[in-house]
Amino acid sequence: QVQLVESGGGLVQSGGSLRLSCAASGRTFSRNVMGWFRQAPGKEREFVAAISWSGSSTSYADSVKGRFAISRDNAKNTVYLQMNKLKPEDTAVYYCAADLKTFGVVRSSGNNYDYWGQGTQVTVSS
Repeated sequence: QVQLVESGGGLVQSGGSLRLSCAASGRTFSRNVMGWFRQAPGKEREFVAAISWSGSSTSYADSVKGRFAISRDNAKNTVYLQMNKLKPEDTAVYYCAADLKTFGVVRSSGNNYDYWGQGTQVTVSS
């Protein structure tokens, strides 16, 4: 059974940091693009960041550029999202996802992703 399991969410004050992890099991995603998305209450899911299989190519939403960093450890089948300088507007459920159709081209549309985790809650207090 293929699973993506996010962890690392929680409650943090504005300006603080969190590091999210996404551990994959059931198959390797070391040759696939991985992404992070988020969904705040009452809002649509939005793209946060994505990374190519080698880590050489990354993409970020404008709202998180310079504050968030995506990385991966293919040996551990795990993707990370380091979130710094958090703002209340970053509050959302964060999901990781795998795009099976490409290994080098990072894409921001959630429709391109095939596997999704169940999400981890991030709450930033002001």
